[in-house]
Amino acid sequence: MLNRDQNQEVGNGATAIQATGNVTVVNVGVSSSEARQIALDVAKATFYELTGVAKDIASVRAEEITDQVIRKLEKDFPAGLQKAKDPDFQFALNTVQKEYVRSGDKDLGDLLVDLLVDRSKQDQRDILQIVLNESLATAPKLTETHLAALAVIFLFKYTQNQKIGNHDILGAYLDDHLLPFVSKISKNYAGYQHLEFSGCGSIGVGEHSLEAIFGNIYQGQFCKGFDQSEVANRAISVGIDPRFFIHCINDRTKLQINANSKEDLEKRLEAQVVSVEDRAHILALFDFGKMSHLEIKEKLVSIRPYMADVFEVWKDSPMKNFKLTSVGMAIGHANIKRLIGEFASLAIWIN
Repeated sequence: MLNRDQNQEVGNGATAIQATGNVTVVNVGVSSSEARQIALDVAKATFYELTGVAKDIASVRAEEITDQVIRKLEKDFPAGLQKAKDPDFQFALNTVQKEYVRSGDKDLGDLLVDLLVDRSKQDQRDILQIVLNESLATAPKLTETHLAALAVIFLFKYTQNQKIGNHDILGAYLDDHLLPFVSKISKNYAGYQHLEFSGCGSIGVGEHSLEAIFGNIYQGQFCKGFDQSEVANRAISVGIDPRFFIHCINDRTKLQINANSKEDLEKRLEAQVVSVEDRAHILALFDFGKMSHLEIKEKLVSIRPYMADVFEVWKDSPMKNFKLTSVGMAIGHANIKRLIGEFASLAIWIN
């Protein structure tokens, strides 16, 4: 017989469960409010020795950065809330809180939060987790000039946007990914020595000019084109196939190869099963009429005038021969990501 008198008294924070049969209680893990409280407890254990106004400021900043971490996790990686119980994650979180409490720097806070969220995605102690932990400790040692340099070097030397198909797209890409850093990069040699000292990279002997970099990974944007007769003269059996030939973006009266880089073109030729002879001729045409370094520079400056400043700093600073470590890549990656929101996974470069 069913007993209808099932009144219960429930304490604060408890959950009342009523049933007439067996009950299975499922542990739903750490909620966002619980994760926030754990994070604040971590902060309190660190800053309790502060006194007076310093203690009040520390408390406000600790709550600010903790709330930012929780919001970012909820938005980008809700499963990361469960890491609140993990000792290693708490140490990483404490680093973020400690450095933000010390400086109150909003940009640094954003950067550290992005690094911490990426860190939360790592379930095991692998190279990426180690690099992100180290990056959280290193980033606070750098100024906005150092951080801007890492972002620009990472962008130009280690990335390629496969979606750039014309100068308008290229210009928009530079506006989003480069422009925020242009006024902050510096020629100061000591700044790059500090990056070297901090473990973010090294100043090498060989150098890579910005013109050469653009001419390599975005070569299709810097072609002067060729006449249609060149296709016939080389006896290319596929003819003016739109898979491989388009109107030249710099001279509509001519043709160019439909690819941004030689690597892209080789992959396309392989996928389309083109004959060995045609492949060799099409690859040769890709380099036909390529702009000189001076012409590439002039074209980029015409697309975005602020590129003139970027070329100058790059040429007259160690940027051109600076090689990033994994930590430098992680910080440069995070600095770009915090501004544009979405960016390819860091695991592409560090694995």
